[in-house]
Amino acid sequence: MEWLSAENIVAVGTAVLGVVASGFMVWYERRVPRKKRIGYRVQMDNPIGDDLSSGRANVRLGAFDADMDDATLVLLRVENDGAQNIDRDDYTGPELHGLTAVFADRTIRGVSVTQPTDIDHLMDHFTPQRGFSYEDNRMRLPRVPLNPGDYYKLLVLLSGGAVGKDIRLRGGLRNGEVHPNRSATPDDKPPLFSLPARILSGLLTLCVLAVAGIVVFRDGNPIDCEQGGLTVIGSTAFEPVVSRLAQSYEHKCEGAEIDVETRGSEAGVAELAALADQSKVRARSVIAFSDGPLGERLGLKGKKVALSVFTLAVNDGIGLGAQGLSVRQVRDIYKGRYKRWGEVLPGIDKATADLPIVLVSRSDSSGTRQVFQDRVLGGWEQAQSTSLDCRPPEGTAVTAVTRCELARTSDVLDKIAEQPGALGYSELSAAAEHKGVRTVPLDGDRADVDEIERGDSAYPYRDIEYAYTYGTAPDESLTAGFLSYLGEESSRQVIRTQGHVPCGTPVGLELCR
Repeated sequence: MEWLSAENIVAVGTAVLGVVASGFMVWYERRVPRKKRIGYRVQMDNPIGDDLSSGRANVRLGAFDADMDDATLVLLRVENDGAQNIDRDDYTGPELHGLTAVFADRTIRGVSVTQPTDIDHLMDHFTPQRGFSYEDNRMRLPRVPLNPGDYYKLLVLLSGGAVGKDIRLRGGLRNGEVHPNRSATPDDKPPLFSLPARILSGLLTLCVLAVAGIVVFRDGNPIDCEQGGLTVIGSTAFEPVVSRLAQSYEHKCEGAEIDVETRGSEAGVAELAALADQSKVRARSVIAFSDGPLGERLGLKGKKVALSVFTLAVNDGIGLGAQGLSVRQVRDIYKGRYKRWGEVLPGIDKATADLPIVLVSRSDSSGTRQVFQDRVLGGWEQAQSTSLDCRPPEGTAVTAVTRCELARTSDVLDKIAEQPGALGYSELSAAAEHKGVRTVPLDGDRADVDEIERGDSAYPYRDIEYAYTYGTAPDESLTAGFLSYLGEESSRQVIRTQGHVPCGTPVGLELCR
């Protein structure tokens, strides 16, 4: 599997997102301002007198034995469990005090207030002048400023009711709330997340990391990993893609042997059709790649693989400018109406203007040539080769355009780079990377895959790359396995990096119609 494939990027991105999201939740809870909150919880509610719930008396000694038959002790913790400071003015009640604790069905007999050892200012607020008092079953608490995490405790002596009766803290906060909270142990700070939420978040993070690891580090075998032998013939323009994918498939699938023998699209489909007439069994172990739909007329079954982009290529001594050539100029050049470059490009320097035009073409079995004729010339190239070495006649008299034909894309590009004034055509990525050659825009549109994908270009020199077989490839055959592998995400990445648009992508499906 290619490390930069889309599925790897998605998997790793999902894992990173999961971890970041978990961390962000913790950070948000702790750092991002939100509602002011005062939480309270009962940490103890025990009988001192008779245990009314069990129907028996508690053991008492000393002061607790005096008039304590129905007494209870309650420890109430009040804290700032939010993320913002709470000031005196944040309490919204109209009274002097800030909060009211209500003990249902019981009467308050006394109260003791405690504060943490590391906080020394809270006790100053618990004075009658600031509203601290009790009456019957209600205790009025002052407007105590609390930083996040600050708390105080109220040890309340009560009578007249059983333990477990409702205890509520009432009051209002500006942009906040007063609410009951809970904790695993009496003096722990209440958790930011509930236990189920923490367990779920942890499991989610582990699952996301596991999925990412499986996708990235798995063996990477394609869905249809078959054994046997397969021969791939046809397009030389698509050979870099086919060769790389064949090597990748062999590496992933032990027992698979794929031979790549490209000699041109027309020759490839013709060879496959002829082989089918001789041996249908042998023909089922051959795939012929073609630039354009050359196999339909021979009764072969085609699969659209990619949109291939081609380009005119010129010796880099010819400066054509950003507009390149018009389609009309190209047609006139190939019809032989121009003999020298000065006739095509008036105003260029004399040395370039005097250069004879040399047309370096592919053989008539080439799919690249077929697409050039169909998409650019609108007809056949009208003259045959006039030179075996692609060199114009010596001397000043040029009576005809020099033409030559070569078998392979690489040969064409080598000759264009070598011969001043040469013009030819090639698959785009090979021409773009070849030293001594420059690509030629047509009617101002560049041979640019990105622009074509975005729909920003009407560039004409392009066609669909087909994979042809004799009939439908048998299930569990290497032919079927390799055809399926062409649609894998890693294969689409290879096709894309070689300058083609895979038909299996949403954009490719539209372009390959």
